Amino acid sequence: MDPKRELTSVDLAALVGEFGTYEGAKVDKAYLYGDDLLRLKMRDFDRGRVELLIEVGEIKRAHTVAPERVPDAPGRPPQFAMMLRNRLSGADFVGVEQFEFDRILEFVFDRDDGTTRIIVELFGQGNIAVTDGEYEVIDCLETVRLKSRTVVPGSRYEFPDSRTNPLSVSREAFDREMEDSDTDVVRTLATQLNMGGLYAEEVCTRAGVEKALDIEDATEDDYRRVYEAIERLALDVRNANFDPRLYRAPVEDEESDEPDDEPVVDATPFPLEEHKEAGLTAESADSFLDALDDYFFELELEDEEEPDPTEQRPDFEEEIAKHERIIEQQQGAIEGFEQQAQSQRENAELLYAEYGVVDDILSTVQEARAQDRPWDEIEERFEEGKERGIEAAEAVVGVDGTEGIVTVELDGEEIDLLARQGVEQNADRLYTEAKRIAKKKEGALAAIEDTREDLEDAKRRRDEWEATDETADDEAEEEQKETNWLELASIPIRENEPWYDRFRWFHTSDGYLVIGGRNADQNEELVKKYLEPGDKVLHTQAHGGPVTVLKATDPSEASSSDIELPDSSIEEAAQFAVTYSSVWKDGRYAGDVYAVDADQVTKTPESGEYLEKGGFAIRGDRTYYRDTPVGVAVGIQCEPYTRVIGGPPSAVEGQAETTIELEPGRYAQADAAKRMYRQFREEFTDESFVRKIASPDRIQHFMPPGGSRIAEE
Repeated sequence: MDPKRELTSVDLAALVGEFGTYEGAKVDKAYLYGDDLLRLKMRDFDRGRVELLIEVGEIKRAHTVAPERVPDAPGRPPQFAMMLRNRLSGADFVGVEQFEFDRILEFVFDRDDGTTRIIVELFGQGNIAVTDGEYEVIDCLETVRLKSRTVVPGSRYEFPDSRTNPLSVSREAFDREMEDSDTDVVRTLATQLNMGGLYAEEVCTRAGVEKALDIEDATEDDYRRVYEAIERLALDVRNANFDPRLYRAPVEDEESDEPDDEPVVDATPFPLEEHKEAGLTAESADSFLDALDDYFFELELEDEEEPDPTEQRPDFEEEIAKHERIIEQQQGAIEGFEQQAQSQRENAELLYAEYGVVDDILSTVQEARAQDRPWDEIEERFEEGKERGIEAAEAVVGVDGTEGIVTVELDGEEIDLLARQGVEQNADRLYTEAKRIAKKKEGALAAIEDTREDLEDAKRRRDEWEATDETADDEAEEEQKETNWLELASIPIRENEPWYDRFRWFHTSDGYLVIGGRNADQNEELVKKYLEPGDKVLHTQAHGGPVTVLKATDPSEASSSDIELPDSSIEEAAQFAVTYSSVWKDGRYAGDVYAVDADQVTKTPESGEYLEKGGFAIRGDRTYYRDTPVGVAVGIQCEPYTRVIGGPPSAVEGQAETTIELEPGRYAQADAAKRMYRQFREEFTDESFVRKIASPDRIQHFMPPGGSRIAEE
């Protein structure tokens, strides 16, 4: 099975309780890595440094991580990170809530000057919105403008529409959802009850109900067993009855029996029957947060180790730097384990060195508790002893009745004593803890050796690649004369401003020019000034489309009605016409287009009729292109000119060095253009080239009106 890359709704419900243990932690700093990874560095009174990672890109997660695993701080912080630092520095972490059963977490922070909410959307494209206490959006990673909801700075944050929460659904509502379904049990649970695929299957397995059982064939007893299985799952979540697991996939023909050789595929708050039946290897974890930390840490390493066949050259330098950072972190961890183990041993020896004092303290507490004296009275007794100069009382620095712990200071070291145990038992406990830490050190030593081997392997592969790369480059130069523009360190700018650049335009895959109006004035101008015999005029049936002219010749050339325009060019012009019409703006994916010859178009209306500006009349028959699909790609052309181009994908892809295809979506033009600009910059080695010729404004020049999204994003 494929490894999990997004947390489920059940995962988030389980995380809420565990995050609660960090309430009261203070925020130090905020960091933003790229466009989708947020890190909050905090300080907790009991645990010390706490690192929270929130990622909303291809991987969607939110969990704490071990300090040695946090990525290196990025360079100059972007505006989003600076805004968070200004609002959160010194703020207290109040808590976190899940929005209903959706994949949305709301982290709340308080400071004297107000409340800040960080709302994390771990679904769809992912997003992080920062609001004040009244849910007014201060800033967000991505703006959202949909008919159903809006998330933009300055507006009130709008949550998605409510969905059925399977963990709190009543039996009556459960029965209704099931009976309204027209599919099988597991799909009904996954979609209509919003359980998702994995937990829908898990509930069926726990209930002993066949997953593929058709709803029409399900009995009342089947419903009862499924509902009871959901109730038990909900009860475990509400009571934080967790037993976390890290799951690995068995490796066929593995040479080693070590579990670390098996890739991670999931981390769950409790054991799953589904994973057991699938033969996955399970490992216990102290907490679900720890399990997620280990899971995503290993997943990241595995992703880095997987070769990408599309890469022309692996990024060996980044891989080597990563291993070197890990080694540095592991060395720091080993030193920390050494210090912790030594400290525990020294504390145990201190107990024996001050045996009499420690025994007096423990005996006093045990005798008082045997007489049912409250902890407050015991603490007062020690305070009185300090005033009288009693040595044992002076060594006591704290009493915690809730945990039955007495904290003493011996030779400048503070040591927690379990009051119910004697001196020897407390010392043995410290020695045992020292041994446990020492074992962790042994594991870290083994891990660092593995990382060193990985580092040497990366260096070896780099050297082998570079040794063969020179030969390959020489052969490539002979076989391929085309320039690899994406890898050029510096691309010369060759500008050209054609007469049609102020219109919408593209060249078909056959080389013919297509132009369209951006408004009524340009529509008027195209028909009056640039329409020539032999041209084709295309328009959508939908209102609000541009006049689209497929030119048979350039205006500087002699016009000719004898030119037969290829069908492929007419079809691309039809797609252009429907794409830049209201069809796209309305979020539809196809529309009807008609085509006529230039001599069928007139600005003279029929008697008694009136033509608005940009309008025209048609004489004669029309050729219709039914259900023409919308489609547009924006690309960067490097020869013969360096410029942005856009139009139907079939036309643009053959003329641009790299392209990005769009489809109707939720992002406003400006927001989608910025996303495309960032993606183009990542593709070219010469980033300054992209800045010079492909600004977001220039990219927007070729985008359809209305919302868009990058296809397959």
